[in-house]
Amino acid sequence: MNILIVYAHPEPQSLNGSLKNFAVKRLHDAGHQVQVSDLYAMSWKAVLDADDSQEEQQAARFDPSEASQRAFAAGLQSEDIAREQQKLLWADAVILQFPLWWFSMPAILKGWVERVYAYGFAYGVGEHSDARWGDRYGEGTLAGKRAMLIVSTGGWQSHYAARGINGPIDDILFPIQHGILHYPGFEVLPPFVTYRTGRVDEARFTTLCDALGQRLDALWQTAPIPFRRQNAGDYLIPQLTLKDEIAPQRSGFGAHLR
Repeated sequence: MNILIVYAHPEPQSLNGSLKNFAVKRLHDAGHQVQVSDLYAMSWKAVLDADDSQEEQQAARFDPSEASQRAFAAGLQSEDIAREQQKLLWADAVILQFPLWWFSMPAILKGWVERVYAYGFAYGVGEHSDARWGDRYGEGTLAGKRAMLIVSTGGWQSHYAARGINGPIDDILFPIQHGILHYPGFEVLPPFVTYRTGRVDEARFTTLCDALGQRLDALWQTAPIPFRRQNAGDYLIPQLTLKDEIAPQRSGFGAHLR
């Protein structure tokens, strides 16, 4: 299988760097083809702006969505964006690896998403009508592929428990797993989360590698997070709210799980 790791940590000798190196070797040893987009090493441009298009005569007023749509349709995207899109199309599975900074991904990775997820590639795809509202949330350009997060955080696991001060880790990661990965079609696997990163010694690192190795070995056997599909009948269209009879006792993020 083809696997893309999009990696966002500025220090190669960090825990994340070591886990990334372990993952690449484990996947290679299992016979997979692996590409790594090391965003800091690539000096990835994180800011979405008019320079993302090679269009010679751009509109006087910059509209990010319209500019993205025109550039994608005309083959005039900047080369770095087009290369990353080709990696996504090549991949059977995508791993986003990053430290949890201020309850989200590092800015450089968010910028990768904003620039690579072009209009016509990851959004603005498919029919919009009273029967469908685009190919998204389980459908779309990246449907049929798998995705997983490898995340590290300095906090204790209890800090991210159901009653922990930081909020449940599944809620914190919901905008990424549901909104960034499930939206363009990925089947999203449960995340691999490392807690208390400042307390990882050699013995614990070995334990972490054993656990991560098992998750990587099972990339195609692990059941994905059961997110609801937008066009499968659970949602009113075009309102895109759950039908009254669907999980009437539930609300919030959890309502969007089958």
